[in-house]
Amino acid sequence: MSLFKKNPNEAAFAGGKKHFLDVIKNSGDGNLLIYKCPEEDFNTGSTLIVQEGEEAIFLKDGAVQNVFTAGHHVLSTDNYPFLSRIVNAFSGGISTFNCKVYFIRTASSMENLWGTASPIQVRDPIQMIMTSLRARGSFKISVCNGQVFLSKLIGNNVDFLTQEGITLFFRNEMMTHVKSQIAKYIKESNEEILGICSEQEELSQKLTPALGVIFEEYGVKLLNFSISAIDIPENDPNRQKLEAAYSTKRESQIYGNEYQKFVAREVVTNLSKNDNAAGIAVMGAGMNAAGGVGNMFASAGSELFNSASNPATASTSQNTISGVKCAKCNAINNSGAKFCSECGSPLEAKKSFCTNCGAELAPGVKFCSGCGTKVGE
Repeated sequence: MSLFKKNPNEAAFAGGKKHFLDVIKNSGDGNLLIYKCPEEDFNTGSTLIVQEGEEAIFLKDGAVQNVFTAGHHVLSTDNYPFLSRIVNAFSGGISTFNCKVYFIRTASSMENLWGTASPIQVRDPIQMIMTSLRARGSFKISVCNGQVFLSKLIGNNVDFLTQEGITLFFRNEMMTHVKSQIAKYIKESNEEILGICSEQEELSQKLTPALGVIFEEYGVKLLNFSISAIDIPENDPNRQKLEAAYSTKRESQIYGNEYQKFVAREVVTNLSKNDNAAGIAVMGAGMNAAGGVGNMFASAGSELFNSASNPATASTSQNTISGVKCAKCNAINNSGAKFCSECGSPLEAKKSFCTNCGAELAPGVKFCSGCGTKVGE
């Protein structure tokens, strides 16, 4: 009968011999979030090396025995009493112990890429056209509770876990939440989809807290979540409908404003030729109340309407334009004035008569209309 308990894992080693390690360290790829040391038998007095940004977890029969943080640790029963519970053999006078050692990366991960495998069905809140969206981006995590993280994944008999593997692990739960939240955001925003597609940063910030709760359940902290693009697939027939609708709306906004300005100018020009001041005032007031062209019309023709609504001002302006011109200083005077308001000269022209027949001569004539005599002879 053997004096020592046979390690059931012994047969798994090359040559059927145990491999007792003196140095235990993470020899896996730096991209790994979980790395399981392939050996499970160790000498007491061995040195455990834990690098910065990782921790080592000793596991025996599915139970966590101890968690080691960064540093060099000499594994003896004096330093770590838990070892006395798992020591199971003596080899060459050296006691050994058997357990599983996992190294957990706690440093920030590299960027993990994500994307919606299936489109998100949404309806444009403005155009009311149903279409589909796809979204993609990246996220960064760090393990904040190695024991919880390992216990959640240990059921899969994990020997190692890459950063790509963590994306696959969380994909379904992440994408379900991302897709539902994007659809909800679009519905509640009451904005055009093409405009929302440029609001990735704001949407990312809204999604981060809820996604953080999902990761936290697994002992993981979500450091960053970003959406790099939200777009409508090129082959979606409703994409063309949306683009056509947006184009038509934009043209209407651009050309509509210019057309209103043109109409306003035309109306003001035509009304300025109309002597019916009352008609002008009424039309201007109506257009002003109607808005659109009326507002532009009211602004462009405000002076015209002011003069039209003030008969005294309009009358004065009209008399001045059709008044008597002073022969001396050329000033325009009101009709009926006898003297120039500028220089005081008489405004009535001096009458002249024909020297032959005595008929009154009209101003500026060269011959008498009564007898034909040349004026001035």
